[in-house]
Amino acid sequence: MTREYEHNDTARSGGSGSAGPKEDVVALLMAQHSEIRKLFDEVERTDGDARRDAFRHLVRYLAVHETAEEEVVHPYARRSVDDGTDVVRDRLAEEKKAKEILTELDSMDPKDPRFLPALARLRTAVTEHAQAEERYEFALLSGLNHPGRLAAMARGVRAAEAVAPTRPHPGVQSATANVLVGPVAAVVDRARDAVRRAAGEDG
Repeated sequence: MTREYEHNDTARSGGSGSAGPKEDVVALLMAQHSEIRKLFDEVERTDGDARRDAFRHLVRYLAVHETAEEEVVHPYARRSVDDGTDVVRDRLAEEKKAKEILTELDSMDPKDPRFLPALARLRTAVTEHAQAEERYEFALLSGLNHPGRLAAMARGVRAAEAVAPTRPHPGVQSATANVLVGPVAAVVDRARDAVRRAAGEDG
């Protein structure tokens, strides 16, 4: 599936929400890392129902972000960078650690006194993972100097991102809005389908 990104060396501009001609997947994912930090801040500074809603948005954004990386970035890194298999293996181990903490949090009421300490552990795991991606995986991808490929990969990530926006409009009933209140697994499936459709369009 991800091979379509490897073969497309021509960056195209798209419509609303698509990657522009100069956007590459590394810059986009680093911007998403920044957004994730803001979402953690929002969960920490709210309480009650507002904290529950903020946490739901964080969970879904993390799910979409990691799904896009697993579908678009990791397979390309395995094939294209030196020691790519080892680099990706380490990133997946970090993701697994974060997912285990997330599973613990997902069954917890945000009012539970254990919630914020567990959230802090999740934030540490996610932050360390993001820093390792930027230092090892993203830096290697940037060093390949293949802007067309990175732009094509960015379109796949943008397609996934549209599944779970961080700031959905209140009161808007749509497929995208509805997925925010559904199971995380459904969000992951939607994101994966969106990435694969984008790959087919680029093929």
